Amino acid sequence: MTTLLRRTVRTARSAGLVAVAAAAAVALTAGQSGAAGTGAGSTRGSAQTATSVAHRAAAPVRTQTLVDGSKAEIYKLGAQHYRVKIVSDGYVVATLETKGHDDGLDANGMYVVLTLGGEVHSWMGGEHTGPGTFKLAGGWTAKVTKVGELHYRAQILGREGAVEATMDANQHDAGLDANAVYIVLSAGGVISSHM
Repeated sequence: MTTLLRRTVRTARSAGLVAVAAAAAVALTAGQSGAAGTGAGSTRGSAQTATSVAHRAAAPVRTQTLVDGSKAEIYKLGAQHYRVKIVSDGYVVATLETKGHDDGLDANGMYVVLTLGGEVHSWMGGEHTGPGTFKLAGGWTAKVTKVGELHYRAQILGREGAVEATMDANQHDAGLDANAVYIVLSAGGVISSHM
């Protein structure tokens, strides 16, 4: 009799947990779809707005083939705010995101720049390893200095020698669109450019 009572209590407890989980899943689904009854007043409007933004970000605005054959899925997150997922053989191998500045990546000798306008540029070659001063595409010069472990900085100099931009790769590669010359500085001190 005691064994039967324990089983009944466990079964009732399990059924209660399943019911709670099901109710939470229904509430979550209803909240995400913006259905009536998910909240009162402005909360529902916020849920719809968040869902709309999440839905827009969930689908890429376009896909582009990179120089190594991998794919760049480009997502628009807002004004001058883009994210790129680099997909190879069905796996996301890297992500770039513009957060008020261009972004870049050294992917084992393939260089990728994501601009504030959502443009993606990829190339191979043209590497220089810093520290040092190097000629870049388009007449630019880069003065690369080592700041610390996995931290390099590049001053991008114009034709007159004035500093036109500064790139900072601090444990994360940096990218730059310098008037249609694309530059990547890696956290390991490698700099490459392409027109």
